[in-house]
Amino acid sequence: MRKNTRYLTQAAIIAALYAVLTHLQNILLPGSATWAIQCRLSEALCILAFFTPAAIPGLTIGCLLFNITFAGALPLDWVVGSLATLLAAAAMWAVRGLTVRGYPLAGMLMPALTNAVLVGWELTVYIGGGFAINALYVALGELIVLLTLGSLLLHILQKRDLAKRLFR
Repeated sequence: MRKNTRYLTQAAIIAALYAVLTHLQNILLPGSATWAIQCRLSEALCILAFFTPAAIPGLTIGCLLFNITFAGALPLDWVVGSLATLLAAAAMWAVRGLTVRGYPLAGMLMPALTNAVLVGWELTVYIGGGFAINALYVALGELIVLLTLGSLLLHILQKRDLAKRLFR
């Protein structure tokens, strides 16, 4: 019972953080979290999937909450964006042990891959411009956030043993 409560609590906190951080970014820097070249700072939270499986539903629900409550998001984004996040987080959890000199490079690439394909396709449906360029823009935004802020957050959680204390 206690383990289930911890799992649900972690997932809920991650979902809330993702949704609130994305809304805050969109208020402070309009469009930076929603256009073709988007750098959702909340995507750095994807690294939590290396530490807890609760990040999988947490990130997915957080993405869905933002997309549903953001006036500019269209219904297809509710499904496609959330599915991309679900697949990325699940893949990160699955490959969490694969590292290059201690760095989980394969996992860090998963959000860029899933979002490039799914959100790139979605943007092509909505705004045109060609799938390849849309996928490239989405992948670049994901890589920028994950390889900078995500890496920094990962380093802090590991260096200070916060991950062990937060996600035991």
